[in-house]
Amino acid sequence: MSRRVLVVDDEPEIRTVLRAYLEAEGHLVAEAATGAEALRRALATDGSAPDLVLLDIGLPDLDGLDVLRTLRRTSDVYVVLVTARAEEVDTLVGLATGADDYVTKPFSPREVVARVRTVLRRSRDAEAPGAPADDGVLRFDGLTLDPVRRELRVDGREVRLSALEFDLLHALAASPGRVFSRAQLLEEVWGYDFYGDARVVDVHVRSMRRALGDDAADPRVIGTVRGVGYKFLPRPEGEP
Repeated sequence: MSRRVLVVDDEPEIRTVLRAYLEAEGHLVAEAATGAEALRRALATDGSAPDLVLLDIGLPDLDGLDVLRTLRRTSDVYVVLVTARAEEVDTLVGLATGADDYVTKPFSPREVVARVRTVLRRSRDAEAPGAPADDGVLRFDGLTLDPVRRELRVDGREVRLSALEFDLLHALAASPGRVFSRAQLLEEVWGYDFYGDARVVDVHVRSMRRALGDDAADPRVIGTVRGVGYKFLPRPEGEP
């Protein structure tokens, strides 16, 4: 199925190459050369808004991370950062701001297409293991997770997560109490062809905990199993 991808970069040559590769993959591609244009296109209400934004950090008007922060206030569109800044701190800051993945320049266009394919795969309704209710909603004491409407409520209040964070929480919640290693979560949520650092899982867990109001020192939702990974702590509703 064709998906809409917005390529944001101030270098026309990069936009042209990425557009050619993405269109060959079957995607509908739009372009933007500035942060302002990227926001206008990404937040369009006429049906042309993208499913995924390939967002360069080094834009001439707005920093790409500022564009990402603005998007995250109202949109859960998938975002893959494209950056020439190889330092780890930039990558981790970008992910903590709500990016779903990142690519570092110089890159292979085939690698970018693979990343896009992996991220867009997350939008499919997951047939995750576990025992959800017939309507697909996962219900726990004080927390409900609706994978169809992509809604999360904690103690009755709606909590907004990025698209990837929602999928990560759903993967954990579908098997409450099970301990997932970082590698297992990467395979479950990011896919087999993930190229990045396994520590991105830690960054997203920290971000989820902030959104959930969950204290890492005394967690109620996401528990850390030292040296292994993470597990979902709440008990299914009605379970003693």
